[in-house]
Amino acid sequence: MRAVAEVPIELTLLNGEHFTVDGHGYLADPESWTEAFATYVAGQEGIVLGDRHWALIRWIRAEEADHGVMPDARFAMKFLGGAAGKQAGREELFRLFPYGYVKQAIKIAGMRQPRAWSTG
Repeated sequence: MRAVAEVPIELTLLNGEHFTVDGHGYLADPESWTEAFATYVAGQEGIVLGDRHWALIRWIRAEEADHGVMPDARFAMKFLGGAAGKQAGREELFRLFPYGYVKQAIKIAGMRQPRAWSTG
């Protein structure tokens, strides 16, 4: 359950792009997402995005576009782990996004904050 009121906040990046986010910084409209938004949010989270971050972010967005639902963390672990397996994917996921899939990866990918979803 969300603890912060659903009050939209207007965010303007230095490049002039405008976004509406909720009280936790998740995009109100995932279609407005840009790579500049991702880079900004990652910076706020203390993350410098590398190739593996971008691979997962693009995968999250593609999965949501293809299936209409954000992929669960276990599928992200499977994606990251590849042939090495889900455990390797889990380790990489938390290396890339140490504060969790929903708290960081989903937010940076421009998805709405899920309701009543574990942050793991």
